Amino acid sequence: MLKIAVPNKGSLSETAAQMLHEAGYVGRRDPKELIVTDARNGVEFFYLRPRDIATYVGSGALDVGITGRDLLLDSGSSAAEISALDFAASTFRFAGPAGVFSELADLEGKRVATSYPGLVGAFLGEHGVSTTLIKLDGAVESAVRLGVADAVADVVETGSTLRKQGLEIFGPVILESEAVLISSPAPASGVDTLVRRLQGVMVARQYVLVDYNLPVALLDRAVALTPGVESPTVSPLGEPDWVAVRVMIKREQTNRIMDDLYELGARAILVTSIHAARI
Repeated sequence: MLKIAVPNKGSLSETAAQMLHEAGYVGRRDPKELIVTDARNGVEFFYLRPRDIATYVGSGALDVGITGRDLLLDSGSSAAEISALDFAASTFRFAGPAGVFSELADLEGKRVATSYPGLVGAFLGEHGVSTTLIKLDGAVESAVRLGVADAVADVVETGSTLRKQGLEIFGPVILESEAVLISSPAPASGVDTLVRRLQGVMVARQYVLVDYNLPVALLDRAVALTPGVESPTVSPLGEPDWVAVRVMIKREQTNRIMDDLYELGARAILVTSIHAARI
């Protein structure tokens, strides 16, 4: 069976479990379960701390896993990212007291607090900056005020939490992270099916199907509005001067495209959600 590591808690857990459910897998019903076998699909799920998943997968004990790109790189594991999963996006930046730091070189010889010493240490090493890293498990934004560190390296969303602590962002982006599927160094049977299923879930979440009718004379202009993932499906109608068009479009563009099509002359414009896909 394909052995899959799944986050057991934290920001990755719920979305990862839902994504696997939408991909047709049977997950756990009891949050205390640590191992769930899905015999129909030939997989076993192991529910682990997100920070440990890269280590288990990199060692070959498990075949694949869902974790954060930040956690993968911080672990130093030999596991490899095979697919981004389009959720849990985050950005890692440096921050320090307002007006004290302006560029990365200003950190030379300073103390930097972070929950990701492997990730941050590697980044600083690549840029030739030597610091003392202070490892904290959380709330690193308080480290400067409490005198533990001179600066911090942490996940930044809006920056409001950092500003409340009197800190400002400086220097380059350390990492753009998100949830990823990772694999062990030795490829396992069944991984390709898992990847296709998860990619199908992402397509279903990102796209909808649009059907509409319009005069043949307007088809080229309509196709310019809705080119689709590959190309639209065009079918004849009983009225010889009209055609039916079916196409996939980005979900967030739905109402704008419907308006544009109607203004062009399309009618019977219908939108349908996609529950599963293989592109």
